[in-house]
Amino acid sequence: MNSNGVVEWAVVESDIGPLLLAATDSGLVSVVFHARPAVRDRALAQLRSRLGAELVESPGSARLAEPIRQFAAYFAGTLRDFSLDLDWSLTSGFNRQVLRELSAGVPYGAVAGYGDLAERVGQPGAAQAVGAAMGSNPLPVVVPCHRVVERDGGLGGFGGGLETKRRLLALEGVLPQPLF
Repeated sequence: MNSNGVVEWAVVESDIGPLLLAATDSGLVSVVFHARPAVRDRALAQLRSRLGAELVESPGSARLAEPIRQFAAYFAGTLRDFSLDLDWSLTSGFNRQVLRELSAGVPYGAVAGYGDLAERVGQPGAAQAVGAAMGSNPLPVVVPCHRVVERDGGLGGFGGGLETKRRLLALEGVLPQPLF
């Protein structure tokens, strides 16, 4: 739990719609897709209950300045690697292990299969559990679960929706840009 019990958050526009970014004094703790009011309010209620923290909307916050800058640069195509302090407190155990491996080991412009990631964390055969870990990822885009795809070339699932996954992979040059 962060020392002062405050989570600062802001909603920022992006090429894939509004994103809610939330940070503790340890780092970025949550990224939420499609953060229109109903989704945003549900996400904030979950953060409040899971972190036991006070939530403060703070778009000008020093804590959020660098995440906001890096997201803008990523969508502009000028940033390939996020270098942010991350607060991993919303994930633990196997999920955290898989997400950390994904973060460290699957660079911009690359993809990995669910089974590949399971093997990398020493759990061959745990591809479905890897899928669940991707679905629980509290830090999408920064921890690039959009880069995890099915072995047969299918996109696999995605918490932000397949259209969002397609657009992120197109931005990174893995898929052709959509024609319209």
